[in-house]
Amino acid sequence: MRELKPILAASLFAPLDDALVSLLRGLSLDEWNAPTVAGAWTVKDVAGHLLDTKMRRLSLHRDGYITRAVVDDLATFINGMNREGVTWMSRISPAILIEMHATYGAQMAAFFETLDPYATAKLSVSWAGEDESANWFDIARELTEQWHHQQQIRDAVGRAPLYERFLEPVIDTFVRALPYTYRSVDAPEGTAITLRITDVWTLVREESRWRLYAGESPSPTTDITLRGDIAWRLFTKQHVDPQARIEGDARYAQPVFGMTSIVA
Repeated sequence: MRELKPILAASLFAPLDDALVSLLRGLSLDEWNAPTVAGAWTVKDVAGHLLDTKMRRLSLHRDGYITRAVVDDLATFINGMNREGVTWMSRISPAILIEMHATYGAQMAAFFETLDPYATAKLSVSWAGEDESANWFDIARELTEQWHHQQQIRDAVGRAPLYERFLEPVIDTFVRALPYTYRSVDAPEGTAITLRITDVWTLVREESRWRLYAGESPSPTTDITLRGDIAWRLFTKQHVDPQARIEGDARYAQPVFGMTSIVA
């Protein structure tokens, strides 16, 4: 086992957005109106949400434009902003949505490239239990947001998934939620839970807390294997059969299947 490395994902935004714009340009009117797994949102709603997210990110982090709000519960606040954004974007035609994605997607990609990945981010990654995060983690979190919603569109309209180059860093980001997910799980010191998806990680109980490492334990208490195409759906709250292979003590596998690596 070894220490985790930062996920340097800034260079992936430009090709990810190019893929999105190409995807959207090829949709028929019926496909724009197709339902998705994102609640009541259609394909157009998800595309509008992605655009709203880009514009909010640039407004806050690049331009320093801050709107004052009382935040009692982060998930409720974020979900409210998301609903408002989708409602506003519903007034915009698909053609203009595509043009705006091309413009603001490129601007967001360029902005992320200017940031020091090791400086403190303006927003923390709450689903990993962090009160303060480095830019690299916040950027990687944004990659998972943009990527998994594009996958929802691809699923809804029967297009091929965008796994090459993207699935590995997305899963690597998602699994950083493991220590926070297991925070209430008590276990003997040295308990080791190895998780195999696109790579291998091991969660270890040390000094009454959980710590995540890259690599596998030589003698894991629990060994879990998940397919990547199932894992990303599980970690974004889709209801799917984990189809997991579990070896060892199965009790310690259950929190993995309920882990949420998005604000929800």
